[in-house]
Amino acid sequence: MSRGDLQTSFDVLVIGGGNAGLSAAIMAAEAGCSVCVLERAPRFYRGGNSRHTRNLRAMHAAPTSVLTEAYDEEEYFQDLLRVTKGKTTERLARLAIRGSQDSVAWLEARGVRFQKALSGTLHLGRTNAFFLGGGRALVNALYRHAESLGVIARCEAPVEQLHLEDGRCRSVTARLGGRLHDFTARSVVFAAGGFQANIPWLKESWGDAADNFLIRGTPYNTGEILKQLLDQGVAQVGDPQQCHAVAIDGRAPKYDGGICTRVDCVSLGIVVNAAAERFYDEGEDFWPKRYAIWGRLVAAQPGQVGHVIIDRKAIGLFMPPVFPAVTAGSIEELAGKIGLDPQALAATVAGYNASVREASFDHTALDDCRTEGLDPPKTHWARRLDEPPFHAYTLKPGITFTYLGVAVDDKARVLMAHGRPSANMFAAGEIMAGNVLGEGYLAGIGMTIGGVFGRIAGEEAARHASNAG
Repeated sequence: MSRGDLQTSFDVLVIGGGNAGLSAAIMAAEAGCSVCVLERAPRFYRGGNSRHTRNLRAMHAAPTSVLTEAYDEEEYFQDLLRVTKGKTTERLARLAIRGSQDSVAWLEARGVRFQKALSGTLHLGRTNAFFLGGGRALVNALYRHAESLGVIARCEAPVEQLHLEDGRCRSVTARLGGRLHDFTARSVVFAAGGFQANIPWLKESWGDAADNFLIRGTPYNTGEILKQLLDQGVAQVGDPQQCHAVAIDGRAPKYDGGICTRVDCVSLGIVVNAAAERFYDEGEDFWPKRYAIWGRLVAAQPGQVGHVIIDRKAIGLFMPPVFPAVTAGSIEELAGKIGLDPQALAATVAGYNASVREASFDHTALDDCRTEGLDPPKTHWARRLDEPPFHAYTLKPGITFTYLGVAVDDKARVLMAHGRPSANMFAAGEIMAGNVLGEGYLAGIGMTIGGVFGRIAGEEAARHASNAG
C-alpha cells in the first residue's frame, strides 16, 4: 500500500516517540542501523508522557554534579519493594536500577542538560536527577540527536495494524497523510505507552468511577498497540486496575494536565472526603514514596473526590500547583466554599487538632509530630490546623499511565504467551513497565524504566537486525 518514494523498509522500526522509543532509536542508529520512529501525536505533542516529566531516579555510589550523597542498588530496590508491596520481577527491577547508574551520563552525552533538585516537599536531591527545562527539553534534545544520526521520525503516524506471525512482526500498517503504508523492519521496538487515555478500557476494571478520572498524561496513549499485541499471542503482565495514579487538582483539564496540576501539600495537612471524613495517613512516609498512592485512594472515595486542608503554616513548604487554593478565614467558611458540611468539617478538624502531639517539626525528616488515638493516624508532620487563613484544594484521581503490559525478558525481548521470546520484537517504557511496577510508584522510576529498557531494546534490536541481514 506504499505510495511514492516514502521509505518504508528499515533495519529497526520503533513505534512510539517518547523517552523509551527515542533511547532505543538512538542506540540502534549508533550501532549503524537504519531506523524509523512512528509517533502517533502531532509534532507539538510528540514525546508521550516524557513531555511532562521532571526527573529520573538514578543509582549512584557518590555525589555527582546534580545528585547528593549516595544511593546504592540495595536501598533503591528496597524503596521499590515498599511501594510495590513486593509486586515486582526482581531480576528486571535490578536490571533497571543498575542501568540507571549510567543514565545521566548517557543523556548528557546526547544533549540533555540537568539541574540540581528543586526545594519543597520533594525530598529528591539525593535520589533523582532533574532535567533542565523539564521533559519537553529532554524530548527535544533526544529528537535532535536521533535525527543527527539519520533516524527518520514521523509524527502524526498512527500504527493501525500489526501483522504478527509465528512470534514475529512481519510488518505494520501506519497512516501517514491520510494514506495507509506498510512498514517492514528486521527488528521492531514497541514503546507506545499504556491505555490510560482509553476511558472505555479503564471502565472495564474501574466501572463508572473511571468517568470521573482525569488523565494527567498524554491523550494519545489509548492502548491500541498494546491490545493488538495481547490479542495476537504476546504474554501479558500486570493488573489492568493498577496504574500510576496521583491526586491532582480537580480543576485540571480532562487530558494532558501534566505535572503542574499535582497537589503536593497532602503531608502538610489533612485530606477528607465528601463527608468531611479523613480516610488515610497523610504522613505515612516521604512524599516521593507516597504521592502516587493518593490517586487510588481518592478514586475509592464517594464521587472520586477528596479535599486537602492546610493552614497558614504550610504555605511556602510545597511546590504550589497551577491553580490557587480556595482560602477562608475559618474552617466553617472554607467548608462552605468547597461544598462540605461546615459542622462536619469543623468536627473533623477539631478531633484531629486534639489528637496532635507536636514535637520538633521537620519536613525534611521523618519527624515525631504525630497523632495519638486517631483513626486513621497521622504518623509524621502532624501539626494543628489552627492558624488562618485556611486553604483547600479539591482533589480528583489523575491517571498517568497504566501497568497492564507485555512481558519481556532481560534483553527487552517481547515474550509470547508460551513463554518463548519473540524472534524480532522488543519493548520498552510504559508498555512493559508492569514487569517492574506491579503496584505503587516511586518518583522518577518511570523514566528510569523507559530509558534503561529503551537502551537495551535498541541495542538488542540492532544486534538482531545485523545478524538477520
